[in-house]
Amino acid sequence: MARAFSPFIKEKLKNLNFECLVPIPLSPERLYERGFNQSAALIREAGFTPKDLLQRIHSEKQSKKSRLDRIHQNQVFEPLNINIENKIILLVDDIYTTGSTLYHAARVLKNGGAASVFSLTLARG
Repeated sequence: MARAFSPFIKEKLKNLNFECLVPIPLSPERLYERGFNQSAALIREAGFTPKDLLQRIHSEKQSKKSRLDRIHQNQVFEPLNINIENKIILLVDDIYTTGSTLYHAARVLKNGGAASVFSLTLARG
């Protein structure tokens, strides 16, 4: 699937100013179940290199939560010990549902010193 979307992603990324392309991480448990991170696959297939700056705390699958539960969830990300001071970061995710995943990821990165954080998602759910 990532290959099918790579022309779209390449086109969107060619005019954007960013220093790091950051995939939304999966928890280690979810990564083991799935075998790959779909956001990182989208970045790689488009010819870019993903930069892991976050780790996800394991929790119930997003798809099993209601819209209200997703909006009110606690922080699910922790920063990796990497200097991001004054960096321009682009978060990449496959599906935007309520925005809480991107909000939490961006908050951790901004608190870690990023100059700006914005996002690219493939679909709106």
